[in-house]
Amino acid sequence: MKLATLCYLKKDGKTLMLHRVKKENDMHEGKYNGLGGKFEQGETPEECAAREVYEECGLRAKNLVLKGAITFPKFSKGEDWYVFVFVIDDFDGEMIVSNEGNLEWVDDCELLNLNLWDGDKIFLKWLERKDFFSAKFTYENGSLANHSVNFY
Repeated sequence: MKLATLCYLKKDGKTLMLHRVKKENDMHEGKYNGLGGKFEQGETPEECAAREVYEECGLRAKNLVLKGAITFPKFSKGEDWYVFVFVIDDFDGEMIVSNEGNLEWVDDCELLNLNLWDGDKIFLKWLERKDFFSAKFTYENGSLANHSVNFY
C-alpha cells in the first residue's frame, strides 16, 4: 500500500499542472498531473502535500483544503495507492524549474482538454464541490475500468 498526495494550486481561474515529460521510466509519461507524491515516514497528509508542492514547484502552500481521498487498487506494480487530494488557493514564493516535467498554469476551462488520466477527467470536476469525496478508480492495462464515489 502506498500513501500519496495530489495537489491542485489555483489562481485567477487557472490551475498549476505538471506535464510529465522529464523523468525516466515515469508511469505518467506525457500526462498532465497535479503536484504531489509519496508520504515520507511520519508525515501527515498536509505535511506531505506542502513538502511535495515546495519540492516540485518552489511555492509554499499557505492554505491546504482536503477535498477528497481516492483509492487506486493495484495501480502501480500491483500495489494499492491511497491518495489525498488537496486544493491550494493561497501560496507564496518563486516558482522553480521542475525536474519531473514542465509546470504550466492552465485555464480551468481547458483542464479537461489536456492529456490526463481518464479518472482525472472525472474527479477534477469534484474539486469545485463543497462536500468531501471518497472514490475508487480501477485501472486495467492503463485504462479506466470502473469507478465509484461517495460524497459527504
